[in-house]
Parts: sequence; C-alpha cells; structure tokens
Amino acid sequence: MASHPTRDDFAAMLDETLGGAANGGFEGRVVKGTVTAIENDKAVIDVGLKSEGRVSLREFAMPGQPHGLSVGDEVEVYVDRVENADGEAMLSRDRARREAAWDKLENEFGEGKRVEGVIFGRVKGGFTVDLDGAVAFLPGSQVDIRPVRDVTPLMDMPQPFQILKMDRRRGNIVVSRRAVLEETRAEQRSGLILNLKEGQIIDGVVKNITDYGAFVDLGGIDGLLHVTDMSYKRVNHPSEVITIGDTVKVQIIRINQDTQRISLGMKQLESDPWDGVAAKYPVGAKLHGVVTNITEYGAFVELEAGIEGLVHVSEMSWTKKNVHPGKIVSTSQEVDVLVLEVDSDKRRISLGLKQAQQNPWEAFADQHPVGSTVEGEVKNATEFGLFIGLDGDVDGMVHMSDIAWGISGEDALALHRKGEQVSAIVLDVDVEKERISLGMKQLEKGAPAAGGTSAASAGSLRRGEVVTVTVLEVRDGGLEVQAGEDGATGFIKRTDLGRDRDEQRPDRFQVGQKLDAMIIGFDRSKKPNFSVKARQLAEEKEAVEQYGSSEAGASLGDILGAALKAKQ
Repeated sequence: MASHPTRDDFAAMLDETLGGAANGGFEGRVVKGTVTAIENDKAVIDVGLKSEGRVSLREFAMPGQPHGLSVGDEVEVYVDRVENADGEAMLSRDRARREAAWDKLENEFGEGKRVEGVIFGRVKGGFTVDLDGAVAFLPGSQVDIRPVRDVTPLMDMPQPFQILKMDRRRGNIVVSRRAVLEETRAEQRSGLILNLKEGQIIDGVVKNITDYGAFVDLGGIDGLLHVTDMSYKRVNHPSEVITIGDTVKVQIIRINQDTQRISLGMKQLESDPWDGVAAKYPVGAKLHGVVTNITEYGAFVELEAGIEGLVHVSEMSWTKKNVHPGKIVSTSQEVDVLVLEVDSDKRRISLGLKQAQQNPWEAFADQHPVGSTVEGEVKNATEFGLFIGLDGDVDGMVHMSDIAWGISGEDALALHRKGEQVSAIVLDVDVEKERISLGMKQLEKGAPAAGGTSAASAGSLRRGEVVTVTVLEVRDGGLEVQAGEDGATGFIKRTDLGRDRDEQRPDRFQVGQKLDAMIIGFDRSKKPNFSVKARQLAEEKEAVEQYGSSEAGASLGDILGAALKAKQ
C-alpha cells in the first residue's frame, strides 16, 4: 500500500521544481533568461521559474537609443521576487544592469580609468548621468573647464567621465567631465608646445581680454599677451589696442615647459623707438610733448609713440614748491620740456618743465632793475621781515631794518599786516639764490636812490664829520634831516638828539630848523645816520684836551666857555 507524502516530502518536491526559489535561491540574484515574447512595450522573459516575468522595453535601451530586443534573445535580469500577487515573477533589467555596472565601475575606479556615460537629467546643483545602469551625480562645476550656460547639446550623448568618488553601500557616485577635458587639453598642450619655439612668429585669435593683457589662441593652446608687450607706447588698457575675435600676429617670447605657459609679444615685431634716442634727443634740447600720466613724484610726457620722459616734481615749476604734480599739469595737456638727462640702457629720459620757461627771477631782474619801484601784497610777516608778492609769481623780502626810519625793526614790522598793498624799491636781485631784496623806507621823502647814495653821502660825507642839517620831518622816534641844501637825507634817533633827557624830545625841533650833527655811520642803503649827542661829546673831549681838565682846578663850564671864546 502506497504511503501518502509527508510535509517534508512536499517541501523537497517544491524546492526541486522552483530550483531553490523557496529557499531564496533566486530572489536578490542576477540570472539569465530568454525573451519568449514582446507584447506592446514589455518583454516576456522566462528565467526557469514557475511563471514568466515582464520587463519594460525602456529598461533595455540607453536614453534615446532603441532597445534592439528580439524573441529568443538571452538577457540578464534581476529577480526581485519569485512571484507577485498576479503569480508572475518580478524581474528588473535596470537592477541587473546596475549591479553589473557597479562591479565594473568599482574595478575601473580602482584603476583610475575613464568611464562612458550619458547625461540624462537635471537635479539641484548638477545633473544625473547613466553609467550603463548605475546613476551618477555630475556637479555643475564639473561639466566643463569654463561655465556652461546651456547643457542641452551635451545631453543624451555618450561621452567619457572621470569617477571622483563612489560609495556602493549608499549608492553614491560622483563624476566629472571637466577632469577629462583638462587631461585631454593638457595632452594636447604638451603636443602643441613641442611644435613651438621661442622667437617664433605666429598668428593667433584673441579669446579673452583682462586688465593686465589678453589670451590668444594659437590653435588649441593659449598664450598670454601682456599689456606691456602690446606696444612701445603707453597702453592704459588692452582694449585700446585689440578686441576679442581679432587675428593678431605675435612673437613667442618665452615658453615655460614646467607650467606650460606661453608669453607673447606684439611690440617685438615693431622697430624699437629707443634705438638712437640719445642722438635724437640731446641734453638741452627743447621739445614738445603730451602729458600721459601723473604720479605723486612727477608726470610722464610722451615725446613720440613709444618714447616717454619723466618730469620730476622738483623740475615742474620755478615757484610752486611741494605741490602735487596734478595741480601744475593735467593728463593730455601739451607742454614744452627741456631734456635734462638720457639713459638709453635703462630707457629713461629726464625732462624739465620749468627749464623750458624763463626763470622768473631773471625776468624780474630784466623788468625791474635795482632802484626801480614795485608794488605788491604782503604775503607773510616773519620775525625778520615782510614777504611781498611781486609780478611773475615771485616774492621779495623787506628786511625789518628797511621798513621805516627812526623806529626799531620790531616796531616797523608791527605797522604792517598780511594782505596789505605796499610799495617798495628794489635793492638787489640774486637770480641764482632766487632772492629779491626790497626796501620800503628808501621811498620816504629825501631818501637816497637804491643801490647807491647822493653825491654828498658818497663823495663828501665821512663818518665822524660834523655837518649842518635841515629838519625835514619830526617823528616820535626822531628827526628826518638832510645834509646841506641838496645833500643826502638821514635820520637822528631820539636818543641822539642830546646828552640830557630834556634835549631828547623831537618836539623841540621844527621842520626847516637847522642844527649841527655828527655822521655816526651809514645803513644798508648807505643812508647816513646823524647824532647831536655824538657831536656834543666830541666837542667836550676836544675842549678838555685843548684847555685843560677839571682835575687841574678849572670847572667844565670854564673850559667850555674858553673854547667858545676862542672859536669867536
């Protein structure tokens, strides 16, 4: 009698029929199956299970590519579940491709190889890339060497990528297209550089312009054309010389094999304007130029295209000292300059702006000789005199001893204020030292001419001589007097009007009154100074010597009386 199968026998039979699926042998594995039919947009696949599974045809094609499946084709799929609610096997071609892709990508990543993929979608911060089943992230910064505004032309197109990092457990892959381009570009540059030589002349296209120069495409490799190598003349910005898209002829100046940088030049293809510049611009030559640049220390003047000279701030003006050059000249101003020095080796020309103009002190001396009268404004009062502004933007100085007669220099200074309009006489002009000496008291009534004195003072008047003078003016400080009828004028200070204090009052005298006084000296303008007191002391001394002394028993009054009688 046959026995009935037990529960264990039934489990064994089921496991044999499903090929181990009951024990999980199929689930979670990639297995091979056969396409038995293609219905609408799905492929029916038999993987040897109790039932077949259906997989979307989209899973068998790369984005934008046909699936290319036919009945009877053998394909690999991933078994998600042996049987679903409908009794069908749950299969996935994408999951199978993804698992196979991860295995392959891990090997290629370990070897540093490039991988092929297709950009098929956009996500925040970048794009998604299909790496033959595995989905990777492409950051926006890794799309190209330069920022790309529109990535549409790059999508759905197989192209190489470099894996930057991957984590299978988390399912993360990050790739870069830029790394591939940079590596390719570096290989191309190395090949191109081998064909270039320093000194070679080549045509290029301007690709980009910056403040410091321009990048020129030499046919797959860029070179830098620095602004200083564009022209011998001053170039403030590269856009003044070239524009993007221009085809330019350049010379290769330097090639750095280590950094693969190429330096280019345009001016090297022109004749150097500095050749023979010393003969062309000899020292002392007067030239005409244009101010091109102004700095703290001076101004640059272009004499011709490519030739500039520097006018140092100290050579800009005869009269304006310690001022910024921008207050004397302006950019684009045409000026006359004088060549002071030429250094061809250092490509330097020193120019003088003030030397091309007449020295204002020479001009003043020509127009206002010593003895002439000038007018000006008191610019400044110092402890030793007054500075007067004169024609030609020069200053003259009136020493305090030449301000007024009969009073001290300090008191004379106190009589004048800044901004006051005054008249003065020219006493001396020293062109070399840039000094003009003026006198104001010399313009007073009866004063001698500057630079000399009257015949009486220069010829007949001598220190210690007693002369008869006429009072011309009575002042608080003393008397203005004149020797003889048409002689030199001079001054008797208050303290020199007599020995006693009562005699030292100027109001004792009147204009026109005559008195005897001794010449005790001459001032800077050779104007005589007189003293009644000195005359009195001299007469007393003479009388004492001639008629005796008070020590011999005679009084001073007796001696002077005898002297006066003798003179009568």
